[in-house]
Order: sequence, then structure tokens, then C-alpha cells
Amino acid sequence: MRMLGMSREANAIVTIAYRDVLKFTRDPARVLAMLVLPILFVALFGEGLQTTLGSSIGYNYLTFVFLGVLAQTLFQSTALGIVSLIEDRENDFAQEIFISPISRYSLIFGKILGESLVAFAQAVVVVAFGAVIGVPVIWATLPGLLLVALATCLLGGAFGLVLLATMGSQRAANQILPFLIIPQLILAGIFNPLKGLPLYLELISIISPLRYAVDLTRAVYYQGQSAVYQKVVLVAPAINFLIMALMFLLFLLVGTTLFVRSERNK
Repeated sequence: MRMLGMSREANAIVTIAYRDVLKFTRDPARVLAMLVLPILFVALFGEGLQTTLGSSIGYNYLTFVFLGVLAQTLFQSTALGIVSLIEDRENDFAQEIFISPISRYSLIFGKILGESLVAFAQAVVVVAFGAVIGVPVIWATLPGLLLVALATCLLGGAFGLVLLATMGSQRAANQILPFLIIPQLILAGIFNPLKGLPLYLELISIISPLRYAVDLTRAVYYQGQSAVYQKVVLVAPAINFLIMALMFLLFLLVGTTLFVRSERNK
């Protein structure tokens, strides 16, 4: 019976994840928007400012921005993808799946996994573009970056869940989420180094989940490059990973609890 239950939970996770991937491939406008924006970020901020800054900052600014945008793309894509939970709620799809004999955590995790796969597809395009414009590919770091990418997607999905669980409509979610994510572009150091921030900004930055994903991505990429590593990496990779894991568990627990409670109160 226990094996049967585990199999049922696994099937539910895969089915929900597949549904999200299928919805993404059938929405050309969303596909185009999600692919073009990160490429513009890298091209305009990375390549554009690299010409201006040159070697004055002591490292390649294009690579610096590329790594930040890569982490931001994975995090934001997954977080925004969870907006469809609101659509499911409005279409009563969520009520149908939540009355099934499946763990609510499995259902939510399947949703996050599906949006993570969508974000991975987007990241592949960003990486290919980076290689074309001259971002050095360090093959030895690719396995580590792949693991960091997965952790970033899961954190982004859980972050989106805990926010959306308290929102009443998809319209409200679409209006509020950008105000919660856009400030993190600065607070997480996507385009700017965080070392030397004023104290009040540093305190706000510390509670920004994206900060740790960006820092971990750069730490893995710049490992073995001590001169650059010291300039751009804030804390040890193990600390970043631990904070991300704790945030993910907290967001997943709180977000799922709030979302399920709101479904029961409908």
C-alpha cells in the first residue's frame, strides 16, 4: 500500500508538471516574451556597459551581468508562472485536483516543477545567446551551474506561491508581483555589485531571496578565479545554498497551507 501511495504521488507530480509545460508551448506570446526580455537585459546592460566600463572594475562586466540575468530569469520565470494557480482557482481546476486523494504538497510541488522546466527552456536560450556574444564557457562549472539553476527555480516557484496564496484574483497578482520582483533586480545585484551598499539597502537586500541565487551562481562560475571571486562573490556557496534551502522549505510550507486554506473557504 505504501508503494502504491508513493507511485500515485509521483504520477500526480509528473502529470501536473507536464500540464504546465504543455500550456507554455501552446502560448506563443508568452514564449516570445519570456525569451526576448532576458536577452535584452544581457545585450543592453551587459554588452553595452562593458564597452563603457572596460577593465576599470577589474572583471568582465558582461559576464557579471550575464550570470545575474541567468539566475534572475530562472527565479522570475518560475515565480511568475505560479500566477496560473490563480487562473486555476478562477476556473475551479484547483478545487477539482484538491479533492483528489493526493497530497496537497505533491500537487503544489508538481506545479513548481512544471514551471521550473519552462524556466530551464528559457535559460538554455539565454546561455546560447551569452556564448554567441562572447561570455566564456567554463565547462568544468556546468554541472554545478545546473544544480544551482534547479535550486533557483524551486526557490522562485516557492516564492511565487507564498505571495499568490494571499491574492484573490489573477489581475491583482499580475499588478502586485512586478512590484515585489523588480526591486530585487537591484537588491540582488543583477546589474550592480552589492559590496559597499548603504546599511539600509544592505538590510533590505538580505531579505531578498534572489540575492542568494545570484551570488551562488557567480560563486560556482568564478570558482578557481580568486581575483574575480573576491570582488563579486559575497559569501561562501554553502551558506547561500543553506539559506536558499531554508527559504524554499518555509515558502513551500506557508504558501501551500495558505493556498489550501483559501480553497477550503471558497
